[in-house]
Amino acid sequence: MSDVAHAEASVPYRFRPVAPPRVSLLPLELRAFGEGAALAAAWPVLDRAPDGDGHGVIVAPGFATDDASTVPLRRFLKNRGYHTRGFRNGRMDGPTQANLDAIMNNARDLADKTGDKVSLVGWSLGGCLVREAAREIPDIIRGVITLGSPFQDVTANSISIAWKLLKSKDSIEDRERTQSLGAPIPVPATAIYSASDGIVAGDACRERPGGQRESIEVFASHFGLGVNPLVYYALADRLAQKKDTWRHFEPPALLKRLYAVHS
Repeated sequence: MSDVAHAEASVPYRFRPVAPPRVSLLPLELRAFGEGAALAAAWPVLDRAPDGDGHGVIVAPGFATDDASTVPLRRFLKNRGYHTRGFRNGRMDGPTQANLDAIMNNARDLADKTGDKVSLVGWSLGGCLVREAAREIPDIIRGVITLGSPFQDVTANSISIAWKLLKSKDSIEDRERTQSLGAPIPVPATAIYSASDGIVAGDACRERPGGQRESIEVFASHFGLGVNPLVYYALADRLAQKKDTWRHFEPPALLKRLYAVHS
């Protein structure tokens, strides 16, 4: 075990509650419409983003949505050369064992078909689940990228009423499990988040500093993270890294002011 790994192992993870986002941020979610338009305008530029090596990428959607919500993102990644696959389990109805199993089964199947490790990408709740999947099957996972996923404190959100109404009765969440979601996972992890997210608190979506972990802050709405050009570029850069040569994100000079990187 390396000195860094030993130091991390000797310091137990401690849950720290995060306050929900300010109510004043909720109207900013209307930015999602503008982000979608910006994606269309930026597509020719994004087409010059780094190409991939053909490994598999599983993309899990956010709470109460399904694979239709990630079609633009998966199409972009497919154009970059990846074997992409959605969640393939209908509506993401909460942190259930069935949803977690769907991610792991898809990862195993895609790893078998490509003969290589797969990357996991998850939006909002989907990000919380892909981190847990990577914890369960790290041997076939190349890395994890989350988009606005409140794994440090899932209660730090402004949709608690909708959560209670739409969440499946088969939820596997409990106090101990939810408070351990933010513990480091055994594969490289990138958390992309927005400090002005009106649905979940940005601080709840950040990785803890150290190791092969990083947090990339972008200006985005929660609902727009799946169509935000800055998110797409960062995803392409992170996924294009050669296997076993993970490095922290360094945006190109022209884009440096549009990202804040914490590692």
